[in-house]
Amino acid sequence: MKEVRINGVSTTVADGTTVAAAILNAVTEGFRLSVSGERRFPLCGMGTCFECRVTIDGVRHRRSCQTVVENGMEINTD
Repeated sequence: MKEVRINGVSTTVADGTTVAAAILNAVTEGFRLSVSGERRFPLCGMGTCFECRVTIDGVRHRRSCQTVVENGMEINTD
């Protein structure tokens, strides 16, 4: 099991879980906002659409569907 923080809230996820799956299990308000203010969610699940971009450990625009959770990660949507 891995412990991470998503938008400041601690959560535990199984080993091998992607960041996108961890967010979908913990957060319902989306991954980011479009330029027009609409909530965005992953579309393709394989890194092609870039809709799953989040900030991980201070690095913006990381593709969460292609990133496996590591213990202690700080994940921020939007």
